[in-house]
Amino acid sequence: MRFVDEFRNAETARALSAKIAALCEPGREYKFMEVCGGHTHTIYKHGLEDYLPENVTLVHGPGCPVCVIPMGRIDDAIHIARRPEVLMTSFGDMMRVPGSGGNFFDSNAEGTSIRMVYSPLDSLKIARQNPERQVVFMAIGFETTAPSTAMTVLRAAKEGLENFSVFCNHIMIIPAIKAILDSPDLRLDGFIGPGHVSTVIGCRPYEFIARDYGKPLVVAGFEPLDILQSIYMLLLQLREGRAEVENQYSRVVPWDGNPTALRVIGEVMELRPYFEWRGLGFISHSALRMRQRYAAFDAELLFETPGVRVADPKACQCGEVLKGVLKPWECKVFGTACTPETPIGTCMVSPEGACAAYYNFGRFTRTRVREASVT
Repeated sequence: MRFVDEFRNAETARALSAKIAALCEPGREYKFMEVCGGHTHTIYKHGLEDYLPENVTLVHGPGCPVCVIPMGRIDDAIHIARRPEVLMTSFGDMMRVPGSGGNFFDSNAEGTSIRMVYSPLDSLKIARQNPERQVVFMAIGFETTAPSTAMTVLRAAKEGLENFSVFCNHIMIIPAIKAILDSPDLRLDGFIGPGHVSTVIGCRPYEFIARDYGKPLVVAGFEPLDILQSIYMLLLQLREGRAEVENQYSRVVPWDGNPTALRVIGEVMELRPYFEWRGLGFISHSALRMRQRYAAFDAELLFETPGVRVADPKACQCGEVLKGVLKPWECKVFGTACTPETPIGTCMVSPEGACAAYYNFGRFTRTRVREASVT
């Protein structure tokens, strides 16, 4: 395949849909988790649930880094940004994530300077242009974005920049999946593995899922046919009594990942003893921080932060959505008090958030489109 249209061919999708239906055992319910928020958006943007039998259910996992950041870390960032010498930079999808006292836009209205950037290298440019200010980059993301942050720190060190630092919130996907597997709240038959993260870490780190938990995982691409093929591959494993890690996204994802990116992460960052995740609580060795040799670029060491754990609003059920326990439309405030314009929880803010996907693509109930559903 060469063009994106080939990955969206309706005739091929119907053929895959028929093969999926043929693999399903009558009377058995199947539940697969798409770990990545990008997959969630593809599923509902293209109506892929309507191509699946009624006994195949897809639930979403904690694969949206903006969604899993706890409110306390937002409060810490705003606390740093309120210092008169600080100019903070952030990716755009973080600007509206609510903390206990508002989001970054609200903070700017009160006098802070938090600018949106497209890359950590933009932050480095701002630091060069403003030598009198301390520029702090709000780093966030899984292993996908950690290499760019690490490379930026290496460049800052090489240039001898003394007014640039990183407020590091990079997290790791494997501990989160393990926390899901160890949770008694959810019974899963398999995983649609994240594509973007896997371009960095590869497929090998997922092998414990099949070996220790007996669950198949298929790393998937982000086009409609990618996801349908991945579901077919999962069902085929279950039909044949196998539990393996397979790579549907082999055109992009190497089995052993990107060794250069992994080496750069390892040079600049190290594992934290523990880190708080929204919905999952504290997970050990699940996030990254600056190594001691790069302490001069660690905003958590350079600036004092409250470090207070903040509970989510009582009406918000993002935690249950992130664990796959609830569908977004089952949340009490979904689509009413909580919308993309007035988000209460992070899942409605991020472009990768499950609630935003359901809201933007009109999935307000359990009902599927009968004409497209496989019978």
